[in-house]
Amino acid sequence: MSTVQPYSISVSDDELSQLSEKLSHAKFPDELDEAGWDYGTPLADVKKLATYWKDEFNWRNAETKLNQLPNYQCTVQAEGFDPLQIHFVHAKSEVENAIPLLFIHGWPGSFIEVSKLLPLLADGKTDGPAFHIVAPSLPNFGFSEGVKKRGFALAQYAEICHKLMETLDYPEYVTQGGDWGSMISRILAEQYPHACKANHLNMVPGVEPSLSHPILLAQYLLGLVPTHEQRGLERTQLWQKSGMGYFHQQSTKPQTIGYALADSPVALLAWIYEKLKDWTDDYPWTEDEVLTWVSIYWFSTAGPAASTRIYYEALHSAKFRADEPEKWVPSVKLGLAYFPKEIMLFPRSWTRSIGPVVYENENSSGGHFAAWEKPESIAGDLRVMFGRGGGAYGVVD
Repeated sequence: MSTVQPYSISVSDDELSQLSEKLSHAKFPDELDEAGWDYGTPLADVKKLATYWKDEFNWRNAETKLNQLPNYQCTVQAEGFDPLQIHFVHAKSEVENAIPLLFIHGWPGSFIEVSKLLPLLADGKTDGPAFHIVAPSLPNFGFSEGVKKRGFALAQYAEICHKLMETLDYPEYVTQGGDWGSMISRILAEQYPHACKANHLNMVPGVEPSLSHPILLAQYLLGLVPTHEQRGLERTQLWQKSGMGYFHQQSTKPQTIGYALADSPVALLAWIYEKLKDWTDDYPWTEDEVLTWVSIYWFSTAGPAASTRIYYEALHSAKFRADEPEKWVPSVKLGLAYFPKEIMLFPRSWTRSIGPVVYENENSSGGHFAAWEKPESIAGDLRVMFGRGGGAYGVVD
């Protein structure tokens, strides 16, 4: 079994100097009058953030804050691939019988998203149970090692997460995830139901109900879809029509966009900031927040281009394609959190057809990065879902 070692994030002075040099010589495109956000990230926003990144943002301060998290590293190997050094946050509760919780990020997020949840869930002083929280940097992301062989798809990301929990001596655990974290949670549920006992998801997959779910099918066919659910489906359809350019690029030719992301910090900034702005519910991003998120990608161990490959691999895998999370998994309990500015919002007759739903929460505000935007809501869901009287109470022995 791999040895778990404390880990400290340490970006070299040479890397910081190189970043400053690149920002100093950045060349910006022109922009049409009154373009707004219709054409992508506005020029004025990118220039302002790039200038702040160059002249005022202090990575060392951000690095110090990140190193206050309980960071660790160990070696984990997916079958058929080389071993990988995996970075992760591990906040172990002192409360007896705390529940092991695997927090899984997506793109363009990272392990940093768990930081607002840690003080809300670890001590168990508030209503509900305490949690041992594990939040890895997925392979190709953050401070985990990159994969050098093609074919590393959702099954492999799930395998790495599961083996990490085994390494930490958590034979049973629950998960929380959005974006790819939601999809990987569902693969864990299907592949390792003896260990992955429940999922809490804030980007909820869904599929039109079939004859195998007659009540849900009848509700859908009879048009029994509340107005707010219909609005959510319309938002999803709009995103599919006009917001998936990044998805098509990263799932078909990730290497091509990778040259820009690896060489130009401004390109990386614009690519990620568009999503931070578009996918949140008027969240008041500060310059320091945005640039910490982007800098984690810029200084990532595998480089910023590596993170895009999950899209290609997920859609080209022979075993688990990106639609695999929509399968019904009978034995793993589900908690579903709906946020009005999420990029995918399906009718409940669709989302309830993927597994036994024991908890649902309709939020009046919030978007895609729920753990960052609305940490109290996510923490509250987990305390109720896994607390005494909750639908997933006692799922972990």
